[in-house]
Amino acid sequence: MSGQNTALLARIGFVLALCLLLAISSSAFLTTNNLLNVLRQASLVFLIASGLTLVILTAGIDLSVGANVGLSACLCAVVLKASGSILLAVVAGLSCGAVIGLANSLFIVLLAIPPFIATYGMLWIVNGITYKLMSGTTIEGFPPGFRFIGSGYWLGIPVPIYLMLGFFAAGALFARHTRHGRELFAIGANPVAARLSGIPVRARLILVYTVCGAMAGLAGLVYLARLNSAEADIGDPMLLPAVAAVLVGGTSLFGGLGGLSGTLIGAVIVTLVLNGMNLMSVSTNWQPMITSIILLGAVLTDTLVRRHAEGAAK
Repeated sequence: MSGQNTALLARIGFVLALCLLLAISSSAFLTTNNLLNVLRQASLVFLIASGLTLVILTAGIDLSVGANVGLSACLCAVVLKASGSILLAVVAGLSCGAVIGLANSLFIVLLAIPPFIATYGMLWIVNGITYKLMSGTTIEGFPPGFRFIGSGYWLGIPVPIYLMLGFFAAGALFARHTRHGRELFAIGANPVAARLSGIPVRARLILVYTVCGAMAGLAGLVYLARLNSAEADIGDPMLLPAVAAVLVGGTSLFGGLGGLSGTLIGAVIVTLVLNGMNLMSVSTNWQPMITSIILLGAVLTDTLVRRHAEGAAK
């Protein structure tokens, strides 16, 4: 069994142990409503984290995904209220997300700005546009046809869970079984060697950042449809759980190692922790700190594993 498969099984074991602990701690945990709520929350985290996984596989980062969720959701809400067209609003939201991702890629590829700086700057640009667009107002009350993607059910299962599974299957197929997907691992492992071997590194980076932005836009629409209201800070809490899901899932911050299977499990782990804190009435003031500790632990583990592997290779 490969090391990655072993790590994946270990994370599944951790999920089961965490579920057991939460079941013992709270009688409300194993209720059907709560378990479906966990998976619905995890689906939102995964939609953002799936695109982010592809970016991190190339040794990049996108710190603007939370802001992207916010602007895409708010623009969708504005268009929906102004036009009454669900299709036009959805296209506007998805296009907004993709354009933000494309802009990130152009800063990185054409201007050679480090991904951390480029996407951190984009975070504040997008936040500024969102707050200007909303001007302190809240938009609420959307048609049932739109709300279905965020709060609807099919066969007793929330629709966002189907979206999560569908994009997981498509993303895993792309990353592991297409030439473009396999090239992302090569770029993350060694971008110079990848370029010299004929891989169009710039084109692939443009692709993954645009996909990452589009997935953040999709998450914004799902989140908006679930909340049934939009305000300027709607995407603020989304960055940290998404990054944590990717890193807890085993995708290396240094690139070239990881995948969507781990990210899916990572999204479930992060959501279980947040759900457990809510069930045990942990103050919301403490929850970001606990999530940050989990994130730091994942990064530390990644660093130690990488150093061990490099030492063993010498």
